[in-house]
Amino acid sequence: MTIQLGDTAPDFTAETTEGRLSLHEYLGESWGILFSHPADFTPVCTTELGDFARRKDDFAARNTKLIGVSVDSVESHRGWSADIAETQGHGLNYPLIGDEARAVANLYGMIHPKAIETATVRTVFVIGPDKKVKLTLTYPANVGRNVDELLRVLDALQLSSQYAVSTPVNWTDGEDVIISPAVSDDDAKEQFPKGFRTLKPYLRLTPQPNR
Repeated sequence: MTIQLGDTAPDFTAETTEGRLSLHEYLGESWGILFSHPADFTPVCTTELGDFARRKDDFAARNTKLIGVSVDSVESHRGWSADIAETQGHGLNYPLIGDEARAVANLYGMIHPKAIETATVRTVFVIGPDKKVKLTLTYPANVGRNVDELLRVLDALQLSSQYAVSTPVNWTDGEDVIISPAVSDDDAKEQFPKGFRTLKPYLRLTPQPNR
């Protein structure tokens, strides 16, 4: 199954390290990050899941819940958590789905046979409170994800969901943003009282409006 931006994130019920949960019910009014890893007790995954645990409060501050998944069992996840805590300083503190039957992996198209024949590749789905998929990222098995980048794009997605703005290249929270070309200059003066700079008729910069 190919999930595209704007699609409703498929709902499911699964066993996790924190008990049985249903995705949509678990997310409620929150944003969510559903991410897969190839296998337990593997080096890159150990560093990743430890850093997600370490940065959990940063995601919580953005009203975002983390959910991990791989094709290993819940029992395996719990045993691996001790290794994660020992080597990374933080064990699992968010639900990790046991997906031995590959139900979630297949539902979300996380298994890429040309990359890894039976395991999940490193996939990330950012899901909005409306349960729509806002962003997808897929990494090969030998490349670890960047948690700072996930937080950056989450900031950008949340900002653009509230205001008629886009974020320019390399944008980080607190920097100027781009006013949508669909907003007239007169409306922009009302919507963005901090003012704006016009570089081109289609390129107008304004201070981040929620700052």
